[in-house]
Amino acid sequence: MNNAQLNELKTRYVASGAASPATQFAERAENALIWDADGNRIIDFAGGIGVLNVGHRHPKVVQAVKDQLDKVMHTCQTVMPYEGYVKVAEKLSQLTPVRGHGKVMLANSGAEALENAVKVARAATGRDNVICFTGGYHGRTFMTMAMNGKVAPYATDFGSMPGNVFRAPYPVPYHGVSEEDALNGLKMTLKTDANPRDTAAIVLEPVLGEGGFYAASTSFLEAVREICDEHGILLIVDEVQSGFGRTGKLFAIEHSGVEPDIITMAKSMADGMPISAVVGTDKVMDASGGNSLGGTYTGSPVSCAATLAVLEVFEEEKILEKSQALGDKLGERFAKWQQDFACVDNVRHLGAMAAFDVVADKTKHTPDAELTGALCKKAREKGLVLLSCGLYGNTIRFLMPVTIEDDILQEGLDIIEACLKELSHA
Repeated sequence: MNNAQLNELKTRYVASGAASPATQFAERAENALIWDADGNRIIDFAGGIGVLNVGHRHPKVVQAVKDQLDKVMHTCQTVMPYEGYVKVAEKLSQLTPVRGHGKVMLANSGAEALENAVKVARAATGRDNVICFTGGYHGRTFMTMAMNGKVAPYATDFGSMPGNVFRAPYPVPYHGVSEEDALNGLKMTLKTDANPRDTAAIVLEPVLGEGGFYAASTSFLEAVREICDEHGILLIVDEVQSGFGRTGKLFAIEHSGVEPDIITMAKSMADGMPISAVVGTDKVMDASGGNSLGGTYTGSPVSCAATLAVLEVFEEEKILEKSQALGDKLGERFAKWQQDFACVDNVRHLGAMAAFDVVADKTKHTPDAELTGALCKKAREKGLVLLSCGLYGNTIRFLMPVTIEDDILQEGLDIIEACLKELSHA
């Protein structure tokens, strides 16, 4: 079927809240390229929203999935466990920088990982409150919608959210929130809204994902760790978007040296197969009773096989080094754009987790969401998938595969530059 026929079916049968606004349908993909149902070639700078750090259909991952399909597809690991689950747990325990010996539970999605992290924190502390941050994004389930630091479009139409979730400011100096402001805000939240003795966890992204790709400083993360230790609060770090090599480390929190009590991860963990994980200190992870964590599909044998293959690819192909090199290339090009275009400002990257802001006024840092949308639209028309994000909808984020070929990377960046030139003269 072609794009037009598929769009007709989409309009007729897919719920509007779940339907993609895109009119092109993926037919096949390889590394950083997608071909649509009409045969058009498209460069992918979105990576399935950060899921494809080792590229579409990495051969080693595809082979691992095929091999697993010949063995076991599903048993429900709580009924009949299998090697893949415990091998993934072993690897993640060894690689994840939590305090002490790490233990692992596997789930299906980032949101599900966050839900379970909160469950574990409450069981371990006997407390209810959870503190999150403005601009944070943790998922689309009810608990994670309550935790999100942005209402639209995730929670706008769905009524009351779960309680005992409180908010503190995330440090974004570019938008007038200094590190000192953020820490004072967190302390005020603990003083006025969330009594420390009733607070189970503070949950944060070391680099905001949907919130705009703003990285927290090491000193801020250290200060939050100290506050948690002072009050017996668990520190949960959400690495769903920033993890698995996006920032040049396996996990972004490693740049700071801060050790959380729990880390959540998903997205690029299995190169497109659905899986997530909660990794935490053993005493914390063992706090709840038997059969209290899990689900029918959690830690699927096929997804576990993909995860183990991804970890092998990281070692064999030096993905972390490639991420750092990709980030340097992006940063260099962004700096040029910031000089050349009045609308490009606040260029930044941590490894290959890179972004810039689209503004109407650089002096006032005035967001321009309309121009941001126009840039993404024009890029799509020229054969490039580009994503925006941010609390103000004016951040262009880059999540292309870390394995992208250099000529494809440059072709995509040239498309953006051409779009910027056209829009600046419009």
